[in-house]
Amino acid sequence: MLTIKFFSLIREALDTEQMSLAWSEDVADMAKLKQTLIGRGGAVWSEVLNQPNLVLALNQRVVFEDAVVADGDEVAFFPPMTGG
Repeated sequence: MLTIKFFSLIREALDTEQMSLAWSEDVADMAKLKQTLIGRGGAVWSEVLNQPNLVLALNQRVVFEDAVVADGDEVAFFPPMTGG
């Protein structure tokens, strides 16, 4: 089982703070997981999760979309970071 968390503007746009998803080969990396979530959620999820510079975290470490996801992992989505 995966724990998926959404933060800040992403949480607000999706109206979801956290969800669980059974692990399978269909969600074996961050890119596949993101596409699975978009497929389940529709247009709003597509718009939100396809933002440029979306920050992805796996077990509290920032990762790229090719990061391997394993059963029991925690995944988080953060909006692009800004600052100066």
